[in-house]
Amino acid sequence: MTDQVNIRIAKKEDCPRLMELVNELALYEKAPEEVTVTLQEFEEAGFGQKPVWKAFVAEVNDLIVGFAVYYIRYSTWKGNRMYLEDLIVTESMRGKKVGKLLFNRLINEAKEMGFNGMSWQVLDWNEPAINFYNKYEASIEAGWLNASLSKEQLLNY
Repeated sequence: MTDQVNIRIAKKEDCPRLMELVNELALYEKAPEEVTVTLQEFEEAGFGQKPVWKAFVAEVNDLIVGFAVYYIRYSTWKGNRMYLEDLIVTESMRGKKVGKLLFNRLINEAKEMGFNGMSWQVLDWNEPAINFYNKYEASIEAGWLNASLSKEQLLNY
């Protein structure tokens, strides 16, 4: 199966399909209402005047079946690091090494860019993802709580 998968850098034209996969992931993670970004905002953030994310896509027969989106984050303790925002493989392609190919490409990118490491989040109930990351001997930390402010909350202050 893996010899039919093409991994490449995402292009602006891919964004509608990428948003479909984002919505599929949100459904899987039981939070479809949390996707509030528009296609236009998504495209601008990746391909506009000040791009903030980069992605690799996995294609099979010219259909994008998965993607990994990352950005650079700075840690005052560790320096420049890759932050993996999402690794998404469409349901019908899971278990067919697509995620492995994408994750390996991310690791190579982190090494090529000279990053001091790579970090991401995984839901504590997502056992298939945890098992996947454990194969890489990833450190999965406990004790950190996620915090955020919504756009509405920002506007209120």
